[in-house]
Amino acid sequence: MGPNPTDRGKKGVKRSVLTEAQGGPLAVVIAGANVPDARLLDATIEAIVVERPDPLDEQPQHLCLDKGYDNPEGWQAVRKHRYRAHIRRIREDKQEPKEYKRYPARRWGVERTLAGLSKCRAILIRYAKLPSVYLGLIKLACILLWYRRLYRLKGF
Repeated sequence: MGPNPTDRGKKGVKRSVLTEAQGGPLAVVIAGANVPDARLLDATIEAIVVERPDPLDEQPQHLCLDKGYDNPEGWQAVRKHRYRAHIRRIREDKQEPKEYKRYPARRWGVERTLAGLSKCRAILIRYAKLPSVYLGLIKLACILLWYRRLYRLKGF
């Protein structure tokens, strides 16, 4: 008969990506697909590759997260790194806009980065057996995303 479907572990890999406002990747962490998002948040913030300026009261640093981070682990990681969190509550419904909204939600930058990473076949279909090799491929793809962005801005 086999195991109960709710008790089995999920196969695969989860990519936790932190981006800046326009979608440039700043940090990447991988884990098993059955690891909750909030458990990876602390490691993702610590994996940021550029030096982060100290947050000030007059210039706070914001962190926009989805409902998967609305739990004690997620809030603890946000407080530990002194971010101002924007986390949608789990039981909170999306409000209907009263007028036409000109700008998309803040999540589009992350979605664009994940779509760019998925264009690399070695990342979309995981051929690498070792996690360190797979993480290296993801970081190389992030470098390529930054290069393409710079290339587009400079107009070479």
